[in-house]
Amino acid sequence: MKLRVSAVQYHLHSIRSFEEFANQCEHYIRNAQEYEAEFVLFPEFFTTQLLSIGDENGRAMGIEALPGFTEQYLQLFIRLATHYNMHIVGGTHVIQREGRLYNVAHLFFPDGTIGEQAKLHITPFEIEGWNMAAGDELKVFDTAKGRIAILTCYDIEFPEIVRMVKAAGADVIFCPSCTDDRHGFHRVRYTSHARAIENQVYVVLTGTVGSLPTVDLMRANFGQAAIITPNDIPFPPKGLAAEGELNNDMLVTADLDLSLLYEVREKGSVTTWRDRRTDLYTDWGSSTQRGTVNDVSQ
Repeated sequence: MKLRVSAVQYHLHSIRSFEEFANQCEHYIRNAQEYEAEFVLFPEFFTTQLLSIGDENGRAMGIEALPGFTEQYLQLFIRLATHYNMHIVGGTHVIQREGRLYNVAHLFFPDGTIGEQAKLHITPFEIEGWNMAAGDELKVFDTAKGRIAILTCYDIEFPEIVRMVKAAGADVIFCPSCTDDRHGFHRVRYTSHARAIENQVYVVLTGTVGSLPTVDLMRANFGQAAIITPNDIPFPPKGLAAEGELNNDMLVTADLDLSLLYEVREKGSVTTWRDRRTDLYTDWGSSTQRGTVNDVSQ
């Protein structure tokens, strides 16, 4: 089975209304539709652009105001997913539950339903700057094109959870990210390549570009989209199906052939998933461990 994916290098800049935000999002979706993409990935924290709209006094809002846009955000992306008949990973959006802020990725299905995956590992930056809380549930999602998982930015730096979603059958990992400098960007990029090699899966990665001069902690962004493959003969030598131009406003698209994953897992130059030494370390493929991942079928 093949699927075509697009990843958006979302350009952050100050706006004056939710309509401006909606128009920018739809521009990327229409672009992806022209390439006949079936899945579109937006980056982490891209909805912080809404904070630049400002309050009634024209001042940029703080992170605590972002959950107030949740219903508009959800309705926008439900409309886009159903109208354009796409799966959209709507980056992440900050929501509030029981008085706490959570950084949550949303998967919008073409039939109008929504899946959620909260970020599981929270950086010191997010805790100290925004008092963000960590999610506590790991999920995989069944789609018409196969089983996927969504792991946000810092999450991809932890190999255990990628092992867990691979054991639960995920073949494609979508990774929305937001990094402000080269160090953070390369941490996420290099570990995405490592996870693709270790688990023989695809990783679709993207980040924010541009800046929000009036929004605290979002004044700098360093990003690049990449569609990452295992490193073996059926795939590109550098493990890259596509990548964007660093820090440019753009979209990248590539086809992912799931049959190639099954082929290399069985008889590749290396068979990293099959050759795990589960006599020495945890077997995330066992039925007991698989139970720690919640299957979400659509």
